[in-house]
Amino acid sequence: MNERTGERDSDRTNPPTVGRDIGSNKQVLRRPASEPARLAPMVPLLEYQRVDVESSDRFRWNCWSRQTGKSFTKSLRRILRGLSRRRTQIFLSAGERQSRELMEKARQHCNALKIATDFYDGRYFAGMSVKQLEIVLPSGVRIIGLPANPQTARGFTGDVFLDEFAMHLHDREIWAAMFPTLLRGNGELDIASTPKGCGNVFYELRDNPRFTCQTVTLPDAISYGLDVDAQEIRKAMNDDLLYRQEFLCAFIDEATAFLSYEQIARCCDRNLKLAKSVDELADCGKALFVGVDIGRTRDLTVAWVLEVEGGECWRTRAVFELCAAPFSTQWNLIERLLKNRRVARCCIDAGGLGMQLAEQAVERFGQWRVEGVTFTPSVRSQLGTGLRLAVEAGRIRLPDDDRVKKDFHSLRRTLSETGHFRLNAPRVGGSHSDRFWAAALAVRAADAGASVGEVEMRAIAPIKFARRGAW
Repeated sequence: MNERTGERDSDRTNPPTVGRDIGSNKQVLRRPASEPARLAPMVPLLEYQRVDVESSDRFRWNCWSRQTGKSFTKSLRRILRGLSRRRTQIFLSAGERQSRELMEKARQHCNALKIATDFYDGRYFAGMSVKQLEIVLPSGVRIIGLPANPQTARGFTGDVFLDEFAMHLHDREIWAAMFPTLLRGNGELDIASTPKGCGNVFYELRDNPRFTCQTVTLPDAISYGLDVDAQEIRKAMNDDLLYRQEFLCAFIDEATAFLSYEQIARCCDRNLKLAKSVDELADCGKALFVGVDIGRTRDLTVAWVLEVEGGECWRTRAVFELCAAPFSTQWNLIERLLKNRRVARCCIDAGGLGMQLAEQAVERFGQWRVEGVTFTPSVRSQLGTGLRLAVEAGRIRLPDDDRVKKDFHSLRRTLSETGHFRLNAPRVGGSHSDRFWAAALAVRAADAGASVGEVEMRAIAPIKFARRGAW
């Protein structure tokens, strides 16, 4: 028995592991079948950290609360595993600052363990303005630190640590580029993060049976000896939803997404039949409202068509998407839509690429039918709020399409440095929330054109004046 820690000698030779009971969030300790403790005593660790460092699992998924030592623990684990396996270790962090912080922790571990190292700080990743940090250990073992993106994740062979994986932009592309790194030599993979909603690969992997999963909340860490007052933190944070996400490891969509999957799903209609061509809209008997978000090479051009469905409700009648289409093709789509007399009003993205198309549409079809909308932060907020209110009130019917759901869910409400809220979205799957903004523009058109009523066309004879001459 260790008098200072109260730990039995048998506990040191057979350390417990932390896992999840199936169907429960309860943390339990389990003893591994083998793998004696080999951790050097110079680095102080809490029990849940020791369990992770000494594990021999090939694939580990760690969902830990903020400030419980994820990077500290994982960097130590990968150093020891790299030395024992004599394999290169690749650390992928969310950004360059995070990458440097992680590599600094690795250097501190090497100093504490008295491991001689060479550190390289001036190397740039080939063809990019991205620094590649590198630590070389004895026996030629390399630790390479990189900010994660699909390009930096390619071209390596070794073990991988994905730090704060839920925060990575383009996480699906990074996953596809990185995973082949593990194929040779039984590569190991560690993933650690705090939750950030349900629309990412980190969330999806928690139910992967190939991974050993470990969840450590702030109360769990405190029970193992972390010196923190949880109630003081909770009261000071003054946001129960964010506290649950950041410190209780809850996967809460509402904490990050402008629209949750649940809200979007309530408006999706599996029986909704969309027009596949502009010609199919010619027989529509109700007023139509159109929103057009303009893209060119990186983003989609999307035309979203809403149809009045009883009172103030709208049904999605068509969604037309163009990828890398010439402006002449985009104009052809807009012109054909506006030639339909049932289109009461159309709002077009008039910022940047869309300026000329919007001006052309206003000149051709009139400012009462066409509105050019320039996307400023305040206008984005108005557009987003309008669509969100329509979704929350169930006033809009959406197609039951995964691409639409992910597009709507990708929008995030963030706080700028000046304290103002902004709506932003990552560019994922070839879309930059283009479908969302097209639908938001259509809702704006429908709101502005609510008083238009049924569109009518009447043929009359030329006007005849009673007498000739100048008036």
